[in-house]
Parts: sequence; structure tokens; C-alpha cells
Amino acid sequence: MIIVDHALRERAAQGNDVVVALSGAGFAAQGLVMQLHDAAPGMRVGVIANRTLETVHGLLREVGIDDYVVVDDPDALAAAIDRCQLAVTTDYAMACAAERVDAVVEATGEVEHGARVTLAAIAARKHVILVNAELDSTLGPILKVKADEAGVVLTDTDGDQPGVLMNLMREAQFRGFRPLLLGNIKSLLDHRRTPETQAAFAANVRQRPKMITSFADGTKISAEMCTLANGTGFGVGARGMWGPTCDHVDNAKGCFDLDMLLESGGLVDYILGAEPSFGVFVLGYSEEPLRNFYMKVYKMGDGPLYTFYVPYHLSPIETPGTIARAVLFGDATLTPIGAPVCDVITAAKFDLAAGDVLDGIGGFKAYGSIDNAATARAEDLLPMGLSDGCVVRRDLPQDHWLTFADVELPDDRVSLQLWAEQVERFPMPVPVPAAR
Repeated sequence: MIIVDHALRERAAQGNDVVVALSGAGFAAQGLVMQLHDAAPGMRVGVIANRTLETVHGLLREVGIDDYVVVDDPDALAAAIDRCQLAVTTDYAMACAAERVDAVVEATGEVEHGARVTLAAIAARKHVILVNAELDSTLGPILKVKADEAGVVLTDTDGDQPGVLMNLMREAQFRGFRPLLLGNIKSLLDHRRTPETQAAFAANVRQRPKMITSFADGTKISAEMCTLANGTGFGVGARGMWGPTCDHVDNAKGCFDLDMLLESGGLVDYILGAEPSFGVFVLGYSEEPLRNFYMKVYKMGDGPLYTFYVPYHLSPIETPGTIARAVLFGDATLTPIGAPVCDVITAAKFDLAAGDVLDGIGGFKAYGSIDNAATARAEDLLPMGLSDGCVVRRDLPQDHWLTFADVELPDDRVSLQLWAEQVERFPMPVPVPAAR
């Protein structure tokens, strides 16, 4: 990040800031605006696009920005960016197409709208930063194909667990270790949580109840680890991952069978209830006696499996680094490497009746769980990211894994069109890519 900082300070000195278009005005968007407003020389938000302007006004009040203008045509937008005045609009396509915009940050957490924004950004040949694991885990591979064709970067973000884990994995490899497990840390998992049970907590942390519900019911961690799987080639050892209970992250290496990890070539998973209760970890393997001697001297254990741990993830505070990596160096924090390795599939949160309308990620009706893509495709399982608005065709029991045949799909969904393209581009089953 030192190189990124130096490069940005050079841009600032030249009066040539990296200009960002931001899609969304929620929790992640507010944090990013704050960072680019007062902590990121050489970068600035040029335009915020959101479906409701009042939400943007509230965001800017919280950040303390009052010098901004609402625009509804490209000339007004260009003029605002040229005079370094923040512009606000409901027109995401116009924001993406603005000539001075270098990168688009998609931070809505919505699959359908996020897909539309991402396609508009790629069409305008802008780098795309996804603070949207829901979209990335569902359609990241086909969006990466389109980004490659346009010659732009598509990337997940530093600060979210997948990006932090990718950086930590690279560090472990650089130090001479073979990553065998990329791990998240979770303090709670309850598939029955709903926006009603999570409302009070959501209010305390200034987030939407549906977003908080997706954290508690297991959908979000599945989306995050699916995003990571598709960017590394690591699959899962079991549907939903194993998620063993662990007292402390230092002891994570004892929660997974080493022979199984070596045979798998690398997995994504999580531990439950471990202290410290935040951050991510990588289990790295070394057979080199001298390296292992040094690790023992430095209190890292006897090996051959070692725990590397980052005690925090600070999205969106770390997102400016991802933007700079994409714009200045054409580098992605984390991006799909080809065919999907994993998918997030849909399960009934409670008994469902014929005619029920699924309410998507973090809702009352269903939760998402990660599985290997070849298995999900073979069983024709419905991706959680496509479930919103689907109508249930027949009565289904709690925890039933929904298939495409179980639902009637909504009309006019860009996300469904992209899914069809993704399935055609990457037919299953395919071998799980070798870990790298």
C-alpha cells in the first residue's frame, strides 16, 4: 500500500485526482465517501448515483458535505466534476459514462440493480470495484468475461473478508507456505433469523435489517466465501462448509484434518465462536525443516501447518486502496479466475406454501448456503442471488434446497440473462481448478 500511497500523492500534486462514481448510499457507501473526503489524497468521489436522492442527502449530512449539486444531464455532471464539486443523480448509466470518471464502485448489495450498474460501467470502459459479494458470488465469472473483453478491471474490495483473505493468501505464498485453507471467523449462525429478529441490532449499527439478517442467517458468509472460492480455485469440503467450533484462532489448525486438506488442494471454510472474534485466517503448510525451525523460534508452533491471522477487516475504510490498485496499476484485489468453483444455493428458511413469493437475501423466506458449483448445477439448484421475486410452485418443507423447477422466475431480469450466459459459457461439471 506504500506504493499506492506514493502514486496517489503524485496524482494529487499534479491536480489529477482519481475520480470515482459511486453506486449506492448505504452503510458501505457512506464509509467510502468519508474516506475519500478526508483520508485519501489524489482521489475523490465525482458522482453518487442512487435510486432515492433523499438517502444521498442523508449520507452527505452524516459525512459533513454540503457543497454538492443534483444533476440530471451529462453536461451538468461533467461541469460539476470539472470544478471539483460532488454531483448527485438517480441516473447510474449517466454516472458511469461520465468521461472524467476512472472507476465505478458498486456498493448497493443488490444483485439485479448491481448487475445493471456493473454492465453500464463495463460498457463505458470503467474499472469496477464490487462492494457487493451478493452480486460477485452469483454472476462474478460472467461479469469478469465482459470486463476482460472491455479491457477493464473487475475486482472485489480490500477490507471485506474475501479481499483480506486474498491478500493474506498471497503473503503466505510469498513467505514460502502453501495455503490449504482460507478461513473466516463467525460468532453466530442461525438460519431462522429474519429482518424482524434483527431490526434492533440493525438500527444500532445503522444498517438495513435485511443486510444484518444475511449476516446472521449464514447467507453473507456463503456469498463472501463463494467470491473467494471463485477467485482462488478453492472449493468447499461440504455443503455450507464445516464451520467447526473453535476457542481461539491460533487453534484453528487443529480443527481441520491435515490429510484431508492436502488431498483437497485447498478449501474455503470458517470457524465458529473463536477469539478474537473478528478477522480472517489462512492455514499455510510447509515441509521445509529450516523454515519450520524459524517458525518455531518465532513462536508460530511446530508445524507443518501454521495459522496466519489478520485481526480486522475494515470495509469500506480500505476500499480506496482497491480503487487505486485498479486505476493506477490495473491490479485486482480479488477477481474470478474462470469457471465458477462455488455457488450460493437457496434453502427454505421455514415451510413454504405454493404461491409464496421469495423475498431474497436477508429476507423472511430463504437463506443461502455455499456449495461446489458442479454439484449445484448437477442438481439444478436455485442461486440465492436470483431468488428475489421468485414464486414458489408447490409446498416445500423447511430447509428444502430449492431447484429452478420449484419456482416461477420473474420476468425482465438482467441478472437472469447473465446467469444464462454464465451457464452457457461455463458448462458443468468441470474439474475444480487447481489451487494456486
